[in-house]
Amino acid sequence: MMKNDQETRNENNGIQTVVTIDGNKPAARRKKTTTRDLATMAILSAIAAILFMIEIPIFPAVPFYKLDFSNLPVLLGAFAMGPVQGVLILGLKSLLGLLHTTSGGVGELADFLVGCAMVVPAGLIYHKKKSRGGALFAMLVGTLCAIIAAILANYFILFPAFGITEEALVGMGSKLIPAVKDMWTFVLYVTALFNLIKFVAISVVGYIIYKPLSPILHGRKAKKWEAE
Repeated sequence: MMKNDQETRNENNGIQTVVTIDGNKPAARRKKTTTRDLATMAILSAIAAILFMIEIPIFPAVPFYKLDFSNLPVLLGAFAMGPVQGVLILGLKSLLGLLHTTSGGVGELADFLVGCAMVVPAGLIYHKKKSRGGALFAMLVGTLCAIIAAILANYFILFPAFGITEEALVGMGSKLIPAVKDMWTFVLYVTALFNLIKFVAISVVGYIIYKPLSPILHGRKAKKWEAE
């Protein structure tokens, strides 16, 4: 006997959902990464690598903390294609960064870890709720996760690798924030403040430009936030 079930299919950013009228649960299948996706990821990685080299000092007292927007293309890629693609863009950016590294790869490793802490939760949340509110919440959670990751990465990876002493950190940090008394207070105050500024700036710019760039990133006409 032939089944009378009818199926409707909806494709959205690489996800194909099959819904049966008889009440069965929908089944989601992720399509393979397309050639266009790979090309978009390569372009975003190249842009991120270029931005990685453009640094803006914001704390004269702490010269090694410089603002860059290299994670902006990573965030855009995660929003457009998903968190996995965002991580791949970030990884390629870090590999390209090794070509001109001055830290022996330690800075690139820390940047990758902190970037992942931002892009993975932000990408997952946005792909669950594609709206203005969803985007804002995704970037908020991503920023908080990035700050925590930066504190840990600086304390356990960067400072030991570069041989930066606690005395040196206190000397620099106390000029900016008098409450800095040791390495932990340095990362809790100075490192956290720097990364808050950095990822809020990236989130604000990303929120502003994502929709205008959406047709390019998706290869189709732009839609409203609620439908994107």
